[in-house]
Order: sequence, then structure tokens, then C-alpha cells
Amino acid sequence: MKFWLGASFVPTDQFAELARAAERCGFDTLTLSDHLFYAEFGSKYPYSTSGKPRWNAETHWPDVWVTIGAMSAVTSTLRFAPNVYIAPARDLITVAKQVSTAAVLSNDRVSFGVGVGWCEEEFAATGQDFHTRGRRLDAMLPVLRELWAGQAVTLDGLPALTISPTPRERVPVLVGGDSEAALKRAARAGDGWIGNRIYTEEQLDGVLTALRGHLDEHGRTGPFEIIAPLAVMPDADTYRHFAAKGVTGTLAAPWWLATPEEKAEHGEGTLALKIATMERFAEEVIAKM
Repeated sequence: MKFWLGASFVPTDQFAELARAAERCGFDTLTLSDHLFYAEFGSKYPYSTSGKPRWNAETHWPDVWVTIGAMSAVTSTLRFAPNVYIAPARDLITVAKQVSTAAVLSNDRVSFGVGVGWCEEEFAATGQDFHTRGRRLDAMLPVLRELWAGQAVTLDGLPALTISPTPRERVPVLVGGDSEAALKRAARAGDGWIGNRIYTEEQLDGVLTALRGHLDEHGRTGPFEIIAPLAVMPDADTYRHFAAKGVTGTLAAPWWLATPEEKAEHGEGTLALKIATMERFAEEVIAKM
């Protein structure tokens, strides 16, 4: 079982030190989320019962790839991934260059967590078609792989083109989302699947059953990452139970479960609180796995 640090909603000036601490504590990957701006969205947020986002205008959403580049400069083994990057809200060449550059700067410590998104306003702001986002992502993924491998591609009548720099190793693609379309996309085109909600065991069992069915349809028998945020109390035996179900990794944000004593000592929302709870998680869970 790999432990990914879920670092959404973290103030931008905390990321470098948070990455150093995550590496020291034994986390495999640090992940952060992707949004472009805040507004009074008309789009329904799919991960809350109210349909409203869980953040406000003051919540930080730093650029994913700039932040990963900064964190990679102060670490040596920690991996990084967006959960998830809304690739079809951008043009293909921009996505290819951002990911490739981050992969090179980090010495191949980047995974490409990708999804289609839910916020129509963000697509409107970048001039991309919201309603074709799934089809366009399906078309983007094989071309991105070719560009990252240093191959030439032809786009929209342009002469054959390549990008540079390109990573030495294959960039793993983890498809996010638990809709039927997303699970089919993960099984067809991904190196793995990443969940972007917190799952009870019953909810996850349904996802795993559907995902395995799609993997079988496509004859996928090799390694396949399953990164699932779990609605369980941190416990090594519990995580072993989910590993037996095929879950290869989970997301944790240990400061969400800070004790009153830890909050009193370090202060609510502080970097010190985050690091203290990460160190406790590493001692009580990661070390026992």
C-alpha cells in the first residue's frame, strides 16, 4: 500500500516545506488539485450534496505544474501528481509541455492524474468546449504519450512536430472520476485509476467491481494502480484489508484528524500542525506497513 499525501486547500507558501516533510515521513506521492479561479459557479459541484464547492474565494489554487516544479527542487524521491488535472480545459500542446517539463525537472517523479472536470465556467474562460471534453480527452491521451516519448505528431494540418525536453521514463497516466465513462477511460487508456472523493468500503466495492469488468473487457492483465481515498480511521490492519482488495494506494491528509491537543499546541491550519500530524501518521501507520 502506497500512501499519497492529499494537499488540496494548502496555502501556497507551505508547499515546499510540506514536500520536504512528506518525503521524510515516507509518503510516496504528494498530490494537489487543479482549479483556475473562483466564482459563483452555475455548474453543480458533484462531490457535495448541496452542489456547492467546499471552498471560497480565499482558498489557494496554485498552478499545479509550477508548484510541482518548485517542490521537486527541494526533494529527491517524493513523487507528485495532480488529483486531477483538467486537461481538456487546455489545449493539447500546452498540456504536453507542462507535464513534460515537470517530469524532466523532477527526474521522472511525475504521474499524470487527469480528469474531464465539472466546471463549465473554467472551460468557457479558456475557450475550450465543455460538452466535448470527454471525447477530446480520449483523443489527447495517445498523442500526449507520443509527444512525451519524443515522437513526431501531426495536428490539424500542421507539419510534423515534436517537443523538447521530454522525460526519460514513461509518465504514468491515472484517470480520475468514478462515472461509468471515467472508469471505462481508465481501463482503456490509463496506467491506473485515482478517486477524487472519499469512499466508504461499500462505495469503493462498487467502483472496483465496475473497474475490473472494464479491465477484463480490454484484456488488461498487467499492473494497474488503484489510488482510493478511504473513509476509514488510519490503521495498518485496515489498510492491509483494502490492499487485499487490489487497492495499491490511498490518499491521506493527516491534519484533518488532528487531535485537540495537537491543534492547541500548533495552531489551526498551520504548517507546524500539518507536519506534526504527518509525523504521527508515519509512526502509527506507514512504519507498520
